[in-house]
Amino acid sequence: MHRSGGIASFMRLPIQNNTQGLDACFLGIPLDTGTSNRPGTRFGPRQIRCESTSIRPFHPIHRISPFNFINVADVGDVPANPYNLQEACDIIREKYNELIRDNCITLTMGGDHTITYPILQAIKNRYGRVCLLHIDAHGDVTNSYQDSKITHGTPFYRSLEEDLIDPTQTVQIGLRGSCHTAEVYDWQIEKGFEVIPAEECWHKSLSPLMKKIRQKFGDLPVYLSFDIDAIDPGFCPGTGTPEIGGLTPIQALEIIRGCKGLNLVGCDVVEVSPPYDFGGTTALTASHLLFEMLCVLPKVK
Repeated sequence: MHRSGGIASFMRLPIQNNTQGLDACFLGIPLDTGTSNRPGTRFGPRQIRCESTSIRPFHPIHRISPFNFINVADVGDVPANPYNLQEACDIIREKYNELIRDNCITLTMGGDHTITYPILQAIKNRYGRVCLLHIDAHGDVTNSYQDSKITHGTPFYRSLEEDLIDPTQTVQIGLRGSCHTAEVYDWQIEKGFEVIPAEECWHKSLSPLMKKIRQKFGDLPVYLSFDIDAIDPGFCPGTGTPEIGGLTPIQALEIIRGCKGLNLVGCDVVEVSPPYDFGGTTALTASHLLFEMLCVLPKVK
């Protein structure tokens, strides 16, 4: 599928209002109601699309143009209710049930990390329980914040609670920063998560780690969720809860390129907050990561 001349879509791709005939699609969820610190991720999809217009269709490392192998379009934004987070999640889940009905792979532009929870609900409806590769500065496994069960800090607690993800096939990379209690990563490790803190990633290539993860997941369906705050704020300042000591953009590329060969059934990049990055670097990075994700999808050879 060839690109159009407009700039209102990701990489100037054609715009559709459904996934008929598509192998993959880009879409946005402009929602930041679940944010606990700095808002602004509702503007993420818009800015990511804007910055994506500089991306060219050929990937020089993989030696492919993904558009020669699969049909891709931008299917717009999910009209989630910003005034009611539970209703917003319901809308997202039902929309994704529709989008992935015929195995179209979604590449989602967030939005805060709340959105991954209803996406995974839809993913389970189609594929069953999945493996999770979660790249983030934070574990997002809190049970609740101020009695709220749905926030950007709770998606993977809810997901495990509802058996949306396999805890023994869940890997979290890049976790770091100060915490409220001494039991930093105890809960998810006890449940079976594999946690690789940021400190274990410093000064090294992550390609060997990704080889181990490919062996771990095998042919099982995998969902990839990338919180932009996994990358150090020196590179990506435009996010709601920045933590110093994070991954580099090069390591982010190693992680995504290392997903080639995995059975990816969905991907997202979340927590891009343009108001905190006037130069647009964070959204630019997110747009390139999404293109990288497209290039490692199973149907792209």
